[in-house]
Amino acid sequence: MSKYFMGVDAGTHGVRVRITDDQGQFIAMHEVEHPTEYPVPGRAEQNAEHWWVGLKEALRDCLNEISEEQRKNIVSGCVCATSSTVVPVNEDMNPLSPAILWMDNRAVEQADRINATNHPVLKYCGDADSPEWMIPKVLWIKENQKDIYNRSYKIIEQLDFLNYKLCGVLSSSICQATCKWNYVESEGGYQKDFMEAIGLEDYEEKMVTRVDKIGAYVGKITPEFAREFDLNPDMIIVQGGVDAHMAMFGLNVIAPNKIGVIMGTSFVHLCLAEEKKEYKGIWGPYDGAVIDKLWLLEGGQISAASVLDWYQNNFYQGDSYETIIREAEEVPVGCDGLVALDFFQGNRTPYKTARAKGVYYGLKLTYTKAHLYRALLEAVAFGTANIIKNFEDQGYPVNTLIGCGGVTKNRLWMQIISDVTGKPIIVNKELQAGVLGCGVVAAASALYDGNFQQAADQMVHPDVDIEPNMENHKKYEKIFDKYLKLYENLAEMMEMDA
Repeated sequence: MSKYFMGVDAGTHGVRVRITDDQGQFIAMHEVEHPTEYPVPGRAEQNAEHWWVGLKEALRDCLNEISEEQRKNIVSGCVCATSSTVVPVNEDMNPLSPAILWMDNRAVEQADRINATNHPVLKYCGDADSPEWMIPKVLWIKENQKDIYNRSYKIIEQLDFLNYKLCGVLSSSICQATCKWNYVESEGGYQKDFMEAIGLEDYEEKMVTRVDKIGAYVGKITPEFAREFDLNPDMIIVQGGVDAHMAMFGLNVIAPNKIGVIMGTSFVHLCLAEEKKEYKGIWGPYDGAVIDKLWLLEGGQISAASVLDWYQNNFYQGDSYETIIREAEEVPVGCDGLVALDFFQGNRTPYKTARAKGVYYGLKLTYTKAHLYRALLEAVAFGTANIIKNFEDQGYPVNTLIGCGGVTKNRLWMQIISDVTGKPIIVNKELQAGVLGCGVVAAASALYDGNFQQAADQMVHPDVDIEPNMENHKKYEKIFDKYLKLYENLAEMMEMDA
C-alpha cells in the first residue's frame, strides 16, 4: 500500500501544506496567507497564532481532496519555517508578544556588540552575526522588553512553535541552531563563555537547548491532532529546518559542487563543501547544519521579490502582471544607463550590513516606470552575480544555478539573472522546493532508512534549462561594474545612518 508524506512550509506570507507520494508528486496542496505588520521602518511582526490556524486550515483543505485510505497512510511529516522568526512564549506555549519576523533588523546594536567580541565561535558563521538572527533578537528582547523576557518560559522560533503544536515536543533544529544561534556541534554546542560575554548568561533557561538533526524523530502527532483530522495516530513528525535550507532537499542540492538559489521574498544561495575553509562575505561555513559532516555555505539577499512587490504596489496599481512584464521587456539591457541598488532592507552578503540602502542612480526625465521596474530586476540580478563572484573569487566554482520559488515563474527575470551571471539556470518541475524538501526528508525517514540522497533522486525532477545570452552578458559586465562602484562610493554615507 502506498505511503504518503506531509510537508509544511511556514513562509513569510503564509503556511503551505502539501501531501506527496514517494515519487514526489503532490496529491493535494493548499496555502493560507497570514499578514505581516510593519510598526516602524526596519521592523516586521506577525501573530504566531496565525501560523497554527493557517496550518490547520490548509491541512483540512488538503485532506478534503484525498481518499480516506490516503489520509490514513500519511505516515510522516516534516516542517520548514522562516528563520529567525522569534517569539516569547509562556509554559502553555502561548505567545507573549508579536513574533519578530526574520527580516526585522531592530537588533542592529546588539549584533554590533556581539561581533565586537571577536569570539572564536564567530568563525563558524562568517565572522559575524546578523541583526536578523536569533541571538541578537533574544538579546534585544532582554534589553528592551524586560517584562516579557522575565515572564517568558522560552523564546523560540517559528519552527519550534509549529513542531510543538503538532506533537507536543519542544525541540530545535540543528539547522536553525547552527546557522542562526551560534551553535557548533563539533565544539560541544553552545559556547557558555560566548553567551556570558554578550549578556545571555541565562540562555539555558530561556532558549531551547535540545537540538535535533534534520530528519531526526521529534515525536508522534498528538492524540488531539490525530482525532481532529482523522489521521493515523502513529504518524510521526521528523525534524525540519530553515525553509531555504530545506529547499536544498527539494532541489537535490545535497552534495558538494552544486548551488541552489531560493528565489522569493529574499534570495538565498546555498551549497555544501567537504572541507572547512575561511570565507569572507559568506555566512558559514556552518558545521553539519544540513548534512552530517558537510559544511554549509550561504549567501543571501534580504530584498528580492519584496522590492518588486513594493514597486508594483506603489507605482503599477491597476496594471496587470502581464502588462508590467511586457513593458519591462521593451526596455533595453541596462535600462538606458539607469542603475539601482537592491539593499532596501540592508545587505546580507557579501557586505553584511543592515545599514545599506536601496538606490536609483542616473534618473532622467525620459525614463518611464518600466525603466524603474526593470532596473530593480537587474539590481537583484547584480546582487546575485556579486554573491557568485564572491564564491568564485575564494575558490568555490559555480557552473550552474538550480532555482526554485515564485520568482522562477517570471521568465524575463530569470533570463536577466542568467544573462547577468553568465550561468545557466535549471528549474525543476516543482517550484516549491521547500515543501517538497520536507516531503523528501519525511520520505527518507519512512522508506530509505534516512538516506536523503535516495529519496531526492526518486522525488526531484528537472524541467527547464535557461541558458545565458552571452552577448547580453558582455553588455551587463560594464553595468555590473557600475553597480559595484555605486555601492562602494555610497557605503560610508550609508553606514552613517542610524
